Amino acid sequence: MPIVGLGTWQMERDDRESAILSIRRAIDRGMTHIDTAEIYARGAVEELVGEAIAGYRGEVFLASKVHPDHATFAGTLLACEKSLRRLRTDRIDLYLLHWRGTQPLEETFRAFEALEKEGKIRAWGVSNFDVADLERAIEIAGEGVIACNQVLYNLQERDAEHLLQPVCERHGIALVAYSPLGSGHFPSTGSWRGDVLAGIAEAHDATPRAVALAFLARRPSAFVIPKAARLDHVEQLAKAADIVLSPNEIETIAAAFPLGPPKSKMPYV
Repeated sequence: MPIVGLGTWQMERDDRESAILSIRRAIDRGMTHIDTAEIYARGAVEELVGEAIAGYRGEVFLASKVHPDHATFAGTLLACEKSLRRLRTDRIDLYLLHWRGTQPLEETFRAFEALEKEGKIRAWGVSNFDVADLERAIEIAGEGVIACNQVLYNLQERDAEHLLQPVCERHGIALVAYSPLGSGHFPSTGSWRGDVLAGIAEAHDATPRAVALAFLARRPSAFVIPKAARLDHVEQLAKAADIVLSPNEIETIAAAFPLGPPKSKMPYV
């Protein structure tokens, strides 16, 4: 699975043709982990992704998510069938519970296991789970079963590094960062933090955004799924996979974007 994938949250707001071309270009550039969810524009983004990956399915690591309100045993099975139709495929490579809701995890996970046995999903995981939620999930599922925990993680929101990332690593669970560029709140060049990133980016013949992604993915357990709905953005972000930051560069970025005190609950969008 590539370190840098592609997120599709709010992609329905972008020009459809440009978004489809961007997804296809991302695949060509090695950003083959494409992430979506049934809740995104009530399935419209899954339909967009399905159109974009037509003819590319064999190259794509496709991820989607079930809404917690649908996450009963029967509801999860039905939600997956609907996602498969919208995505125009017979399998989802990674299927996630979008966040912990009121449905029993035992029933959701039982449905995931049934879908995996049927070949409709290849692996499953969770999203927006804090340490307590994740430990409970591991207790139910067992070791070596949960593939990943997808969480909010960017330079301004590094809370996952306190406890969650070490717990994920201890249990062999990948940490997938969504909104890794801050959902429109990325520091601009001209600000002192932006200039820190720009200086490091120049040394790597890359952009500040690519450097930010490389920093977030500096540990082997971490993956990033930035959104890109324009071809030029795809080209910029794809370079992040090739950037190896020096220890001094990592320290410089960490000092510019300091890790705050631990939060009582894992933040999410």
